[in-house]
Amino acid sequence: MTYDLYIGDRTFSSWSLRGWLMMEKFNLPYRAHLVGLYSGTMAADLAALAPVRLVPAMRTPDGTVVGESLAMAETLAERHPDAAMWPADPAARATARWLAAEMCGGFSALRGTCPMQLQHVMQGFTVTPDVQADLDRIDVLWEHARAIRTNDGPWLFGDYSLADAFYAPVVARITGYDLPVSENAKAYCATTLNDPAFKAWRAEGLKVTYDPFPYDLGLPTRDWPVS
Repeated sequence: MTYDLYIGDRTFSSWSLRGWLMMEKFNLPYRAHLVGLYSGTMAADLAALAPVRLVPAMRTPDGTVVGESLAMAETLAERHPDAAMWPADPAARATARWLAAEMCGGFSALRGTCPMQLQHVMQGFTVTPDVQADLDRIDVLWEHARAIRTNDGPWLFGDYSLADAFYAPVVARITGYDLPVSENAKAYCATTLNDPAFKAWRAEGLKVTYDPFPYDLGLPTRDWPVS
């Protein structure tokens, strides 16, 4: 009973990171297939999953093809109720779904201006008003999650949930561009950065080199935080 998960380049594919964490963090059986986002083979690599055209995507053990991260999340949560992929508390669960949905449809300035890259921290990035508005909104949502959660664990709703998988690339953007956030948000970012699964994903991505490096803004850089 193994899922086939199709993902893009680990250093850059934020949506793929979400899909992979859904499998990895909840111990679901899967085979990962790397799609060539930067090698020009993406369409051919996804042809067997038509009409899928983006990553991540998955094929369930019974052969059903599912695209789009939120659909994948709900499908997996439905198929694996014992995995506790959403919070158990009804209010927290509803809010976690809300936060995941807003991630999928929102924060266009942050996502468009600060593409995810996991190699280094850029220094001197100019935060535009639109990006700052997205960061402020993220702070509000994360604080709301803290306010309604039913335990004091380090994740958005205490225990790890799908909401954390959806916001992992946000943490990567905040880190990679050295963006200003609240102290509570910084603490949550540190939790994500130090998570073994996140670190394993990044380590695999660093095995691949790129020349030229995508999304090079010509800014000075420093090393990615490691602890």
